[in-house]
This record gives sequence, structure tokens and C-alpha cells, in this order.
Amino acid sequence: MRNIGEDVGLLLEIADQVDQYTLTHFTQRDYQVYEKADLTPVSDIDRGAEQMIRQALADARPDDLIYGEEYGGSAAEATQARWIIDPIDGTKNFVRGVPVWATLIGLELDGEMVASVVSAPALARRWWAGRGLGSWRAFNGGEPQANQVSKISELKDASLSYSSLIGWEERGKLPAFLELTRKVWRTRAYGDFYSYMLVAEGVVDVAAEPELEIYDMAALVPIVEEAGGRFTSLEGKKGCVGRNALATNSHLHQRILAMLGGK
Repeated sequence: MRNIGEDVGLLLEIADQVDQYTLTHFTQRDYQVYEKADLTPVSDIDRGAEQMIRQALADARPDDLIYGEEYGGSAAEATQARWIIDPIDGTKNFVRGVPVWATLIGLELDGEMVASVVSAPALARRWWAGRGLGSWRAFNGGEPQANQVSKISELKDASLSYSSLIGWEERGKLPAFLELTRKVWRTRAYGDFYSYMLVAEGVVDVAAEPELEIYDMAALVPIVEEAGGRFTSLEGKKGCVGRNALATNSHLHQRILAMLGGK
């Protein structure tokens, strides 16, 4: 039987190594930036970080599959473990010197995300979780603190975080999204991984995005769910199975799905 605790320990060890690499280059600004086929930026640090993670996983878990943003990989199989990597989530921030970026690594078993780490060294913050082991965070390498979602149960009291408006317009849900922003207490565009980590911490109540890839979401799922939250697609499917996401403190989930769900 798989020992999820050992996998979480491995994730934290890898995050330590990768943080040193990414933060050094972020601080020194000594990297090249390229344009991918989809016109989004990628740096040689994204690629170097993914290679570092892949090598560490290949050494420690040689029988597992690996899938990453920069180098692709294998589709999931029913009985095989798969690690899903986003070496730098928030590359646009990284290349502009904005400190809101993170390395995301998640472990999938039987189609379910069971362990993950989200490490944001420029913010001196890290979050991690394992199925049945809780959801945790640490600041500047300090003592771990348990994550727990909020108990907010009314939209009028809720804080909502998002990334942009463009995807909502393309999805045909911009009017519904704007209506949601009018119903909640507060909106902020913390963006990317950070929105979801703040949901897990209980300081934001809702995070939603209409356009995502699996590597954008995989590592977020265990951290939100183990903190007591819900993470689904905008169609209501559990986990990171769609190309979009809604994460909440659970209390608000169905009401927001009713507003933003569907095509």
C-alpha cells in the first residue's frame, strides 16, 4: 500500500531544492525568456526547474508516471501513480519581478489527487497536504500551521479572488461573474495559485477561474480539500478534471455553481 506520508516528505525535499534554484535566479534576473506556441512566456528557469523535479522523482519513484507543463508526459493509467508538475505557476509574474509565483507538484492515484506541495519562495510561503494527513502551511521555514477554510455561509459576507475577466467573457459568463462580484463582500485579483491557497487558509472564501490546465490545478486540490474546502470544475465535477475551477469553503459552493456553471 502506498505511504502518502512518505510521498509528502519527498515533495517537501524536492521543494527545498527547487526553491533555492528558482529564487536565486529570480533575484539575480539572470535568465532568458521565450515565447511558446500559445504566445505565453516561458523562461529557461521554468524548464530547468521541471528538469530538476523530473530527475528527483525518477530517482525516488522510478515506477511512477510524470506529467509536466514544459515537457508533457504520460496520460494517467488506472493503477499507476502520476506526478503532475507546474515548475513555475505565474511565469508572467516571475519574468516581471512580481513575487507571486510558485512551484506546484501533485501526486495522482487512481484519478484522485492525494498529495501536493505549493511552494512560493519569493513570498517565503509554502503549503502542502496529504490525503488523511491534513493541510498545512509555513512562513519563512517556520513551524507548520494547519489550514482550515472559513465558515462564511452568506455571499454578502464572502471574499472572492480571481485572475482576470477575459476568460469569463469568452465562456459567455461575464454577466454572471460580474453579478457575483456585486453580491459578495469583497473582490480581489490575487490570481493563480495564491487565490486557492488563501481559500485553504480561510482568509478568502471563493476562488474561480474559467480557463486552466491540469498542471495549474492538480497541486491545489489536496490543499483545499484537506482544509475542509471543495474543489470542482465549473460543471461541478470533483477535482481537476475540467479546464476550469471553483474552490470554496464548501458552504458557498452550490450557490456559486448555480451562477457560474454550465456553458
